Amino acid sequence: MMQMRDWISGLAGAIIFLLGLLPLIGRFTFLNNLPVSLVIWIVAGAGFYLAVNSIIEITNSNIVGWWSFGIALVVLIIGLLPLLHSFGIGSAWFEFKWLSKTIYNVIFVIEGIFLMIATFAMEL
Repeated sequence: MMQMRDWISGLAGAIIFLLGLLPLIGRFTFLNNLPVSLVIWIVAGAGFYLAVNSIIEITNSNIVGWWSFGIALVVLIIGLLPLLHSFGIGSAWFEFKWLSKTIYNVIFVIEGIFLMIATFAMEL
């Protein structure tokens, strides 16, 4: 039976997916003007949320959980290292200045897809 946490994961995934997809297809390009600090917080938060969901998937003996956990770790690193640098922790390469808004939009799309998959995979 689907629980509320499943639906919240799906809704969060859909919002993050649209947050990345709409600027990529040329709609709502004002989303590209979000400050990088806000984008990094969203990436890190969604990566942590995806990691929690993937642990639930793994405990339910679901192979999708391992893929989700791998994606969550990569995204969490991409989000956490610039956050640490903004607090003065770490070296200059923690900033990831080479990541463009387009790459962040692709990361949003991938995170959103895996969060929407987690909606159903947590109950398998």
